[in-house]
Amino acid sequence: MINTTLIIFIRNPELGKVKTRLARDVGAEKALAIYEALLRHTRETAMQIEARRLLFYSQGIQEKDDWPPAYFDKRLQSGNDLGERMQHAFATALATTDKAVIVGSDIAQIDAEIIKKAFAALDETDFVIGPALDGGYYLLGMKQPTPELFQNMPWSTDQVCALTQQRIRQLGKTYRLVDTLSDIDYASDWEQHGWEL
Repeated sequence: MINTTLIIFIRNPELGKVKTRLARDVGAEKALAIYEALLRHTRETAMQIEARRLLFYSQGIQEKDDWPPAYFDKRLQSGNDLGERMQHAFATALATTDKAVIVGSDIAQIDAEIIKKAFAALDETDFVIGPALDGGYYLLGMKQPTPELFQNMPWSTDQVCALTQQRIRQLGKTYRLVDTLSDIDYASDWEQHGWEL
C-alpha cells in the first residue's frame, strides 16, 4: 500500500488568468505559454514520484487534458483563500495516507529528488518546508492536518515561510528544510532559469 500522497495545486491554464505579474512583463500569451511549460515540468516530475497523486484545479476539473486520470486523482480546490484550500487538501490526503507533501506548479527548478527528500524527511520530523527565495514556500509536508499553519496567514508576502516555521515551533513540533528555490513571477525569473519556449 502506498502511504504517501503528493498534492499538486494548479491553476486552470486560461489566457489572462495565469501568471498575471509575469504577464505585465511579457504579455498574456507568453505568460500562458510559460505557465503551460511549467505545468509540463511539474507533471513530468510528479510522474517520477511513487505516491498517490492528488491534483487540485483552481477553477474546474478538466477530464480531457494532459494530466492522465489513471495517474492523477483530480479534485477541485475548496476554500475562500489559499490557506483554506491547502488545509482542505491536506485533510483530504491525510484521511487515507500517512504523509502528504504539497507543491505548486510554477517552480522551474523543482525535481523528483527534492520531493523524495521531503517525503524521507517526514520519517524523522513532523513537517518539511521548501523555502522560496521570495520568503514564501513552494513545498510543505506533514503527517497530520494542522490548521494552525494556514489560518490568518499573510499570503503572498515575504513573511509566510518564517511565520510557518514560528508556528511549528509554537506547537512544539519539529521541521526540516529542503532546497531553497525560486518561483517564476517575473520575466527575470524565467530568463535566469534559462528555459526556452
